Amino acid sequence: MQQLLEPINQFLGCETPDSWVAQAKKPEQLSLLLIDHCNCELKAAQTAMAMIRKYAIDKQSARILLNWAKPYEDFVYNQRGDIKSFLSREMKKNDITSELVASQVLPISTDLLTKMVRLIKEEFHHFEQVLKIMSDRGIEYSNIRAGSYAKRLISHVRTHEPLTIVDKLIVGAFIEARSCERFAKLAPHLDDELSKFYVSLLRSEARHYQDYLTLAEAVFEGDISERIAYFREQEAALILAEDNEFRFHSGIPVSC
Repeated sequence: MQQLLEPINQFLGCETPDSWVAQAKKPEQLSLLLIDHCNCELKAAQTAMAMIRKYAIDKQSARILLNWAKPYEDFVYNQRGDIKSFLSREMKKNDITSELVASQVLPISTDLLTKMVRLIKEEFHHFEQVLKIMSDRGIEYSNIRAGSYAKRLISHVRTHEPLTIVDKLIVGAFIEARSCERFAKLAPHLDDELSKFYVSLLRSEARHYQDYLTLAEAVFEGDISERIAYFREQEAALILAEDNEFRFHSGIPVSC
C-alpha cells in the first residue's frame, strides 16, 4: 500500500487533516459517507463521459454512451426503484468500447476514449458495490446535495482550448488522487468489510489519476508542471479550509 500511495502523497499538496478522519470514522456519519461516496462514483463516470462526448466520439457513439449511463442516472435523479431492484435489474454488458467510434477531434482521441471508458466501467462497478454494502446494512439511498469541492476546482479551469481540456484532465487527476488518499486514511478506522473494500479501491483510483495526467501531458505536448502546481495549491486550500458540510471530499469540519 505504501508503495502505491507514495506518488499520490507526493502529487497532493497536503494530507487529509486528522480532524476530517475523526469526523468520518464516527458511526453516525457512516450513512452520509457511503451515500456521498456512491454519488461521487457516479459523478466521476459522468465527468469522463462528458469529456469523451466533447473530445473523442461521434454523435452516434454519444447516444450509445448516454444509454449506458441511463439506468444509473434514472436511479439517482429520477428515483426509479429502490436499491434492491436496481441491483437486480437485467444487466447489459458493462463495456461498450467496441461500439464507440473515435472522432479524432484530438490527436489523442482514441487513447482518451480507451482510458475514459475503462474508468467509467470501473466507476459504475464501484457505484454498485457501494449500493450493495448500503443495502446489506439497511441504509436507504438518498440523493444528497454534493459538496463544493469539485465545483470549486473546476472554477479555475481556463476557458480556451486546448488549455481547457488540459486543466480538466489535471483536475480529474487531483480528484482521483484525493479519493485514493482518503480511502487509505479511512480504511484502518472502519469495520473489516469496509476496510477491505476501501483498500481494494486504491489500485484503480491510483491508475485513474495517472491516466488523467498522462492524457493532459499528451494533449499539451509540453511541460504541465506549472499548471499542476497551481491546482495543487487550489486543491490543498480546499482540503485545509473549514467546511460547513461534511462530505467525502470536504474540508475541515467546522465542529472540529
